[in-house]
Amino acid sequence: MKNSIHLFTIGFTQKSAETFFELLLKNNIKRVIDTRLNNVSQLAGFSKKQDLSYFLKTIGSIEYEHDLDLAPTGDILNAYKKKEITWDTYEQEFRALIKKRKIETKLTPDLLQESCFLCSEAKPHHCHRRIVAEYLSDKFTEVKIVHL
Repeated sequence: MKNSIHLFTIGFTQKSAETFFELLLKNNIKRVIDTRLNNVSQLAGFSKKQDLSYFLKTIGSIEYEHDLDLAPTGDILNAYKKKEITWDTYEQEFRALIKKRKIETKLTPDLLQESCFLCSEAKPHHCHRRIVAEYLSDKFTEVKIVHL
């Protein structure tokens, strides 16, 4: 294993396709791991599963994976969206979920190296991709998280 894992996160909302892909290329991303529950979203045309996979491969030879184990359940997500639970409760429930799923046993340090977790939120503060990255940084040594 390398001395440290460089793990990135990115949201596509409020980014043009040009900005989004340039950020990935500039940071030498090798793989985008989609953490969305629904990856056929209407939010940005370039972010739909089939289109995104094509663009990543064509523009930067970047691999694409969609991993539902890194996504919240519909119940947790909908409760937060409907303001039935607070962000703190959402984060607590999602952390418990990924712990129960044992995501650290499915993602190796080599797989994470120069990978980028994707979701829709523009900023990582209230986003599950940050929670996933932080959880994994507690499981593996020397993880450097960079939010693009």
